[in-house]
Amino acid sequence: MKLNKKYKDRLFCLLFGNEEYKENILSLYNALCNTAHTDVNDIKLYTIDSVIYIEMKNDVSILLDSYLHLWEQQSSYNPNMPLRGLMYFSKMYDRYVVEHSYNIYGSTLVKLPTPRYTVLYNGTSKQPAFMKLKLSDAFIHEDTSGDFEWTANMVNINHGMNDELLNNCRPLQEYMLLIDEIRNNRSNGMEVEQAVDKAVTYCISNNILSEFLTKHRAEVIDVCITEYDEQAFVNGIREEGRQEGRKEGRQEGRALTLYSLVNSGNLKPDIAAKELGISIHEFEIAMKEAGMNQPVSK
Repeated sequence: MKLNKKYKDRLFCLLFGNEEYKENILSLYNALCNTAHTDVNDIKLYTIDSVIYIEMKNDVSILLDSYLHLWEQQSSYNPNMPLRGLMYFSKMYDRYVVEHSYNIYGSTLVKLPTPRYTVLYNGTSKQPAFMKLKLSDAFIHEDTSGDFEWTANMVNINHGMNDELLNNCRPLQEYMLLIDEIRNNRSNGMEVEQAVDKAVTYCISNNILSEFLTKHRAEVIDVCITEYDEQAFVNGIREEGRQEGRKEGRQEGRALTLYSLVNSGNLKPDIAAKELGISIHEFEIAMKEAGMNQPVSK
């Protein structure tokens, strides 16, 4: 892992993980927890610092009411969020213990803030309104005992999925209006830069995050473009992987056909080896690994 001293927060982090906009944080907290807190000074940001390691940078963490909340925004479905959450919380609890000078090796029980882990999904692939992701689903050996578990509550914040949540948190609702406007512009054929710039202009004109976007326009545009470029890169890597997988699958199928022909005596080993571009010795080894009788070298 390498240090990431130039990490640039994403739009969600700028809106909901910033001391300057604690009103947004409190609004989202109340909407998610069905509470009515009014004092932003009760909030303590607890996000893992970006200067540590890029792999351990989380989105937003807060301490409030003896609860330790972690909010992660995801534009693509990720079944590994419980594992990531476990790793994030271990870091945050470590920090908490150090800050309070607690002795975890003594006979007194160390009390910890209760964890709450929410994944806010706003990707384009179809996902349910709510899903509970479990760490135990990743265990190699099935374990239904519940003795070792960590969960992530995934909430779909796309419009039409959890509208009550959006209605109860105007900053989140307007955040999604901006995202939807960018997506609409992209679907109409605009390049990323134009799509983002036009969406920001539209939102400012229609009183959607207008104060925030006016003040941070350049940064927001830069962040949004970066996010879309990163997503396009990830999608490109996935497509390359699928294409490579299909290619490897075809090659493997062709090799198995040749093994079968040699095994049945309908094709000479040297010809089959030549077809695959390998030596006859390598061909014999490959046939053996495939579970077929080795031909006799001539």
